Amino acid sequence: MKQLSGKRVLLGVCGSIAAYKSAELVRDLRDAGAEVRVVMTEAATEFITPLTLQALSGHPVRTGLVDTAAEAAMGHIELARWPDAVLVAPASADFIARLAQGRADDLLAALCLATRAPVALAPAMNAGMWENAATRANIDKLTRQGVAFFGPVSGALACGEQGPGRMIDNRTIIDKLAALFPSAALQGVAVLVSAGPTREAIDPVRYLSNRSSGKMGFAVAAAAVEAGAQVTLISGPVALPTPERVKRVDVISAAQMYRAVMEHAPAHQIFVAAAAVADFVPQAFAQQKLKKEKFSAEDGFVLRLKQSPDILAELAGREQRPFLVGFAAETESVEQNGCAKLQRKKLDMIAINDVSEGRGFDRDENELLVLWPGGRARLELAGKGRLARELMGLIADRYREHYEKNTT
Repeated sequence: MKQLSGKRVLLGVCGSIAAYKSAELVRDLRDAGAEVRVVMTEAATEFITPLTLQALSGHPVRTGLVDTAAEAAMGHIELARWPDAVLVAPASADFIARLAQGRADDLLAALCLATRAPVALAPAMNAGMWENAATRANIDKLTRQGVAFFGPVSGALACGEQGPGRMIDNRTIIDKLAALFPSAALQGVAVLVSAGPTREAIDPVRYLSNRSSGKMGFAVAAAAVEAGAQVTLISGPVALPTPERVKRVDVISAAQMYRAVMEHAPAHQIFVAAAAVADFVPQAFAQQKLKKEKFSAEDGFVLRLKQSPDILAELAGREQRPFLVGFAAETESVEQNGCAKLQRKKLDMIAINDVSEGRGFDRDENELLVLWPGGRARLELAGKGRLARELMGLIADRYREHYEKNTT
């Protein structure tokens, strides 16, 4: 598995002679599996052109704080939500100072303040600047705030001097960046995840379905792998690649989803039910395509439905049951309805999202309210990859408490 497989990395480039290294860094980050977008300070554009980094990253390079083409002209907020990590390489002494002061006078500094993703700086500067008391104080302050520093190292500097201040090599940067993500919170635990929609056939051509893309469930499966779990993913019909190190089982209908979950659940300690399984399915399947000519315009076409099996309720009623995490997509009374589902289905945890006005569907971002008996957490709007990692962290904590409670 590539070190940064599926990760979104926002690379910030500051004004430093080491900026020329950012071109190769973009390529190395992508080779490590990351999707990369680049933000440059104005000074950085004097050392390397945005066009170069655009060609290597495959995305437009951003340099300005205000973007009239962005949502509400606040491009820094959109960018702040996008990455799984912000990496500034090279990070100049000036940028470190401005970040320590909490200034937001350019795009890169503003998004570093606005993002909830981890921020890492790879400094590059003259040895005297690195060792200056003001720089040391700024680094100490940022370190206390949770900013990670990668390097620098000692060596030959562009100014002709020898000493600390040289940006570390790309391989080490990628190793350190990857180390921000892995977790062993679920090491040795088997996790079953369901994802995507189901399709309920009316005739050989038509079916009933829903708007689920499967992105959240697939992100949860990938996050479980990162946390050390052995993961089986049962997926409805979606156009998504299988996360690495995940065993995938494809199904189409609610009945197939039910059978697959019941077959695999006994071998798993956690079940995350992220799939949007049809609540109702057609009572009968027409063997031949239904012709509209057989139905009058006045009477219309009556489709009789029956309730599909309740997967979570079935598992919750078993004596030997996995730790159950449900999802609830609600359009009104979001918290009340989600809480009622948590209690009614006897779940260990539920993740609720508001899908009114199309929120959550066909998008790469989401937000969740997570409830469990005696607790709650709100996961703010973020990319589904990062949101899945945050959710998996909550699941791991609750599962550990549940496991310890039931084994003492």
